[in-house]
Amino acid sequence: MEPVQTNTMQGRVVDAPSGHWVYRILPKSLWPYAQLARWDRPIGWLLLLWPCLWSAALAAQSTLPNFWHMVLFVIGAIVMRGAGCTYNDIIDSKIDMMVERTRSRPLPSGQIGKREAWFFLIAQALTGFLVLIQFNWFSIWLGIASLGIVAAYPFMKRITNWPQLVLGLAFSWGALMGWATVFGSLSLAPILLYAATVLWVIGYDTIYAHQDREDDALVGVKSTARLFGENTKAALIALYAGMLILAAAAYFSAGSHWVSYLGIASAAVHLAWQIIALDINDADQCLQLFKSNNAIGWLIFIGLMAGSFAGLM
Repeated sequence: MEPVQTNTMQGRVVDAPSGHWVYRILPKSLWPYAQLARWDRPIGWLLLLWPCLWSAALAAQSTLPNFWHMVLFVIGAIVMRGAGCTYNDIIDSKIDMMVERTRSRPLPSGQIGKREAWFFLIAQALTGFLVLIQFNWFSIWLGIASLGIVAAYPFMKRITNWPQLVLGLAFSWGALMGWATVFGSLSLAPILLYAATVLWVIGYDTIYAHQDREDDALVGVKSTARLFGENTKAALIALYAGMLILAAAAYFSAGSHWVSYLGIASAAVHLAWQIIALDINDADQCLQLFKSNNAIGWLIFIGLMAGSFAGLM
């Protein structure tokens, strides 16, 4: 659905998607909370979810992933992505007031106060904790260990040109969690998958950050989009190539069936298309290319699942 321009007095942020269930089903008083959690923008929790599912599928070669675990990962991705976005908006409310694309968000536009936002953040975090404690003890402590990175991320854009790296460290944590929930420990395979996913996140969030490159320069916000500039395509080639190599190494370490590698090959074609098509000066196209990374999630996951089925034969 294409974003539409809407008046903040109507309770909508300027780039809110038209026709979303949030605005058709929820009462208007809850719209600011839905916008804080980005319930109207599912791409965020989908990108958070994929590393979890990849890792769970990688751990289940020659068998099938635990369906209940996958359901928990979906719930956890939705609530923790919402909690992370809420926290990020609380910390960045002053910066968001100075950026055209974000100044109509609930906090900078005054639709909701920081106290209410904090309560909402706590409620989401508690829901995420209830999901986390369904797993083994190793996974519980591993999940808790990610919170330090999540808490640090909003401040990184003020002090380093590589905030996307810190986002990658946080958003890729599921690549460790999926494996840990199966084995109660980590090994080389999930660590390699984690490293691969970090590079993927840096790549796609660099594309996303090009939407705000000019405003970020004016307010002093740093990003890899600003760092790479006209060399973004070359940087993406290095990042995505590194991702694919590390993912293949993770498969090899896990003893994956050769069919699984077809997912990596398919993802390579899609990532090459992203790089060729990218116009860093076209904000709308940057957003669409960013969203297209959901297809990468599907391609790699389907490849892993196909490898699992092939291993059962």
